[in-house]
Amino acid sequence: MTKEKLDRISALSRKQRSSGLTDEERAEQKMLRDEYRAGVIRNLTAQLDNIEIVDSPDNNISEVEDIEIIED
Repeated sequence: MTKEKLDRISALSRKQRSSGLTDEERAEQKMLRDEYRAGVIRNLTAQLDNIEIVDSPDNNISEVEDIEIIED
């Protein structure tokens, strides 16, 4: 996402808090925020896909899918 788009998101957010947005501005804000979220999710997914966990004693490398997740 470009700096101009990020600046526009910020400007629309400030305007929303101060005087409110028109329907067109709300639609633009939603589009820009959705694009921003998609980029964040894409980057996070790429980072998580590249994670390898190494067990110290024998330097055994495990893929993230091979690890059992225990929830409390």
